Amino acid sequence: MMTTIPKTMMGIQLIGHGGPEMLQYRDDIPVPTPNPNEVLIRVSAAGVNNTDINTRTAWYSKNDGSSSDASWSGNTFVFPRIQGADVCGTIVAVGDNVSTKRIGERVLIEPCLSEANGQPLNSPWYYGSECDGGFAQYTVVADKHAYAVNSPLSDIELASFPCSYSTAENMLTRANVTSLDKVLISGASGGVGSAAIQLAKSRGAYVIAITSPSKNQQLLELGADQVISRDTDSVEALGENSVDVVIDLVAGKQWPQFLRLLRPGGRYAVSGAIGGALVELDVRTLYLKDLSFFGCTVLEPEVFQNLVNCIEQGKITPIVAQTFQLKEINKAQDIFLKKNHVGKIVLKVSEQ
Repeated sequence: MMTTIPKTMMGIQLIGHGGPEMLQYRDDIPVPTPNPNEVLIRVSAAGVNNTDINTRTAWYSKNDGSSSDASWSGNTFVFPRIQGADVCGTIVAVGDNVSTKRIGERVLIEPCLSEANGQPLNSPWYYGSECDGGFAQYTVVADKHAYAVNSPLSDIELASFPCSYSTAENMLTRANVTSLDKVLISGASGGVGSAAIQLAKSRGAYVIAITSPSKNQQLLELGADQVISRDTDSVEALGENSVDVVIDLVAGKQWPQFLRLLRPGGRYAVSGAIGGALVELDVRTLYLKDLSFFGCTVLEPEVFQNLVNCIEQGKITPIVAQTFQLKEINKAQDIFLKKNHVGKIVLKVSEQ
C-alpha cells in the first residue's frame, strides 16, 4: 500500500572512491518503492559515522583501494550509492506483505542487515554500504529491520543511537560484561565509546575511559568511574592484570598494552582500528593468559531490541555534538574527522 509519495527526492550520492568531492548532492533521485516485505521510510535525521568515510576512501579495501573489495562486507562496491547507516524516520508506505498499521510509526533502522531487496542474505550487509542508506529523504528497508521506538526524544537525538549504540551493545554482549567486571574503553569520547560508557554502566560495570585530557570531565559526567589520557602508558597507570574486559575502538601502536592490562581469562572486543589496523601480537600472551578475542561487527539477534528497550526506558542519554543540514555533509565529515567532539554529529534530512 502506498500513500502520496513524490517520484523524486533529494539526497547525497557517493559517485566514486576519493575525497569529499565524491559526495554529490542531487534533487532528482527516484524515490524507492518497497518490495513486498519492505517499508518505505521518510528520513528525518541521519548520523555521521566512520563507516561512511572509510567506505568513501576505500579504507576497507585490501586491494590497493580497488572497488572490488571496498564494501563493508568485502564485496564489490557499487556506485552511485546513498550512504548513511544511522537513521530515524517515519514509515510512510509498506509492501504488500507488511501490515498497513505500521504506517505512521517512528522507527530506527537496524544497520546490520540479514534481509535486503526482498531476499534473505547469505552473509550480512551493512545499511548504506551494500545497499542504499539514509542520506536521502526516503529509504527502503526490510520490515524486520525497522524498529518502532516510543520515546520523548527528538528525531535528531534518536538518530544518534543506531550504529554507535548497537555496536557498543554488541561488543558488551559478546564480551559478556556484567556488574562484576572492570572495563577499559579506548576511544571513549567518540560515538561508540561514549555509548559503551553508558551501556557498560547500565550493566553495573566499573568503567575506565581512555580519551584526551580536554574531554575528561564530559566522560566522567557520562558515568565513567576513571579517565586516563590516550598518551599515557596505560600499564603504568593501571597496572598489569588490572581489567577484565577491553572494549577497543582504536587499536594502533598502544595495542600490546591492552593485553598486558587484561587479567588471566580476560576478554578483548574490537570493532574499530582508527589508530592503526596492523598491530603486534605476542601469541604467548594470548594463550598463557587464556584470553578471549571477539571481533564485533555482525549484531547478535537480541542486541538491537535491547538497545530500543534501553532508549524507551530512559537508561541511556543521546549525546549530539553538532547538527548540520544534509547539504552540509562535507563540513560535517570534516568536523567529525577532527575528533574534537564528544558524541555524535547528526544530519537533518527532512522536517517532520
